[in-house]
Amino acid sequence: MPGIDECLLEAMRLPGARGAALVDWTSGLALGAVGEPPGGDHESTAAEAAELARLAAEHGAFAAAEGPDGDERPPVEDLIVSNRDSYHLLRFVDTGFDSSVFLHLWLTRAEGNLALARIRLGEMAERLVLG
Repeated sequence: MPGIDECLLEAMRLPGARGAALVDWTSGLALGAVGEPPGGDHESTAAEAAELARLAAEHGAFAAAEGPDGDERPPVEDLIVSNRDSYHLLRFVDTGFDSSVFLHLWLTRAEGNLALARIRLGEMAERLVLG
């Protein structure tokens, strides 16, 4: 089972990957980062991505139609933001404590494969060991 560093390095092997980070969406802090950050600063990128993740995680409009009562997981699995030249994929990670972290992968649009990245990031999130 990979830890944070191994998981982020695995994410960087995806086609078109430019940067990856594990972010705590309650604090906006990057728990780990690798590669090139959008905007040039990992910490500000983490804080900005956390705002988007928090918005989706805390609003019922994005909740699944049905789910078990008392489920502490965020209501969404992932978020995809696309712009003219890149994709940002935010994948929520289920943890043994409060599930307040997500993986952020930044892909170039020309070289990245969004479908493959989404599948692989989901697999990485399931195997990630925190703590």
